[in-house]
Amino acid sequence: MFRLWKGRKDAENKTNDLNEKNTHEIKSQIENNGTNNTDLDKPGSHLIDLRHIFKIYYLGGEEVRANDDVSVAIDKGEFVAIVGKSGSGKSTFSKILADVLPADRKIRLEPSIGYLPQKPYAFRMSVRKNILLGGRDIQKAESLAKALSLTELEHKRADRLSGGETARMAMARLMMGTYDVVILDEPTAAMDMETTAAAETLIQSYVRQTNCILILVTHSLQQARRIADEAMFFQKGEVLEYGPAESLLYSPTCVELKSFLEFYGN
Repeated sequence: MFRLWKGRKDAENKTNDLNEKNTHEIKSQIENNGTNNTDLDKPGSHLIDLRHIFKIYYLGGEEVRANDDVSVAIDKGEFVAIVGKSGSGKSTFSKILADVLPADRKIRLEPSIGYLPQKPYAFRMSVRKNILLGGRDIQKAESLAKALSLTELEHKRADRLSGGETARMAMARLMMGTYDVVILDEPTAAMDMETTAAAETLIQSYVRQTNCILILVTHSLQQARRIADEAMFFQKGEVLEYGPAESLLYSPTCVELKSFLEFYGN
């Protein structure tokens, strides 16, 4: 069951004791803040269980809270979108989920994780060989290449691809494997409408076939609504809204943020 617990917001008290010498570390605090013994209080109840996550930077003497007291529990088979504008903290949180950034107290099982960053890496070999780094099933590789319009590029050197081509190749490479948790950070940002639609179809199919947790980081509420089951809306490091993706677009908080909807309405 996907759930996000905001707790009692008292960031001043919670973070007074953060060590300024370690401002680039994640500071997590687990304490009795009135959870009333909900299942978030039971370590190991969920595949992903993050509690009171803070990511605080000090830039030019100014405190920047990239993540400001976020707690979430996600179970197998759930497809959750993390939505927000650039700088909202969504990518930072996805890196914590992917273990790219450390956390002091992260309670979860030991899942296998597939992570696709915003700028995926292309090895200096052919597109076909890059895809096969994710798994040795040649038939599956060919199927993914066809679905993502990569067939004609299979023998091209991957480090000479465009941004959109690299994103498609990296997605195919990731989907060659089977993971407990898959995290995709803006996977379709460099794709046109046709390849975005194909990629979204593949993402949905992957969740159904593998029963993994899939985390989609996106600036588009519309994309979240199209393909995700649940969504978390980030702003200034906090989760302002969460719930079914289809209804989040029309939530009071999101409706009030008219500039966001106008700019990211597609």
